[in-house]
Amino acid sequence: MWLLKMAPGGVEMSVCKTYWIKMCLIIIMLYISHSSAFLNKVKHRTFRTSVISNADVEELWFTQRLDHFNGADGRLWKQRYFINDTMYKTGGPVFLMIGGEGPANPAWMQYGTWLAYAQKLGALCVMLEHRFYGKSHPTEDLSTTNLVYLSSKQALADLAHFRTVLADKMGLTRSKWVAFGGSYPGSLATWFRLKYPHLVHAAIASSAPLHAVLNFPEYLEVVERSLATHSPECPLLVKNASDTLVDMLKDSKNYDKISKDFRLCETLQIQSDMDLAYFLEVLAGNFMDVVQYNDDNREFEGVRGTNITIKVLCGLMSDMSLGTPYDRYASVVHLMLNTFAQKCLDVSYDTYRREMSNSSWDGPASGGGRQWVYQTCAEFGFYQSTDSPNQPFTGFPLQYHLQQCSDVYGSSFSAASVADAVLQTNENYGGYDITSSRIVFPNGSIDPWHMLGITKDINDNLPAIFIKGTAHCANMYPARPEDLQQLTYARDHVFLLLQKWLML
Repeated sequence: MWLLKMAPGGVEMSVCKTYWIKMCLIIIMLYISHSSAFLNKVKHRTFRTSVISNADVEELWFTQRLDHFNGADGRLWKQRYFINDTMYKTGGPVFLMIGGEGPANPAWMQYGTWLAYAQKLGALCVMLEHRFYGKSHPTEDLSTTNLVYLSSKQALADLAHFRTVLADKMGLTRSKWVAFGGSYPGSLATWFRLKYPHLVHAAIASSAPLHAVLNFPEYLEVVERSLATHSPECPLLVKNASDTLVDMLKDSKNYDKISKDFRLCETLQIQSDMDLAYFLEVLAGNFMDVVQYNDDNREFEGVRGTNITIKVLCGLMSDMSLGTPYDRYASVVHLMLNTFAQKCLDVSYDTYRREMSNSSWDGPASGGGRQWVYQTCAEFGFYQSTDSPNQPFTGFPLQYHLQQCSDVYGSSFSAASVADAVLQTNENYGGYDITSSRIVFPNGSIDPWHMLGITKDINDNLPAIFIKGTAHCANMYPARPEDLQQLTYARDHVFLLLQKWLML
């Protein structure tokens, strides 16, 4: 679920999670890499990857086609999936949770709102891991040549083939199938219903970014507005700190102080625009990640730092005892390093580029980072740039994101090719213009990804649920007593829609 660059992140599995800085970004969250450089970059790039496993949930394997669109290609591979049949009643529906830009987290087979629905409706619950993520390895490595088989189109065809074969095998051909997904998987749930309506009866598409866009500066605009929900001064203090840092970076004599203040692993070296942009994005990513998943009930996933909320960050930024806004900005980094048990912050773009270019399944970015960023370069864009004046950060423009595509995947990924890929994605799926039925679109007002989703009803059969005060995929997580009333209402609304649609 997890999107990084912040991925829309995705629920982690990622069920929700575009990592961009992009979870999901990366593609987030981390299938934790030993490298702090990768950890700090990818965390906002993706939707969110799982960090725990559950020994009580059996791993199952499905024989899948490598290329669904070339009948002459007979290559096969094994795709991981999970089943929970403890709530199933004969004749009940089948709930299919769609995996996203990270390892499928088996915790979702025991927790989550979808299981509460399944209990009431007697549903069989199935979760399919996304190709090229987690343990679902279609090819021998993650080379750019092999990543051509990583796409939303191939993933949807995986879902169609899996659903068809499993239904035949388990006697579920007459059952009504409902697709669930959050973040990028929420997009897939929508498109599965759109492209394969004969196979899926309805879809619950939480926090789903449906409109591909090359430049996404609106992401940071929502970050500013979300910080302001705590206090109007908070984003102003962040901007003050960011601007102060940028001014200091103009003089290399300040690099030693900056390195000490932000606990960098090595003395800061700015030898290119990419070095500067990477450093500034890593720091901004602390705020991006917290806003995207603010106060979500994610503890069951094994995610660290869920106690760090907008309230906590804004509290630090307003604490005058910590010094100037610049000093408080550094204190946010210290909090994050301590929370994630890191001694120092690696802000080397060259290290990040090398790790992202490693095509081994054992490489530091194989948990989802290399794969998700590839998908942004080949399909979605979603680049969370500082190109808008209505946000608190500076220094990582669209060109910085586009340069990463060619730096990591080769010169064929030019700015023009990425822009064309985004256009093709919208031509294929329709962007905001969804023509289908029985799809509901829950989104949270705090979550920046709602800007690319459906937040108003298209019609009675394509309703939207806009949940004020909540973040990314909030409706998917287990309920708790302190949940906002509107979040509880949203979960109930989805259930009533399921009841209605399953009677049709």
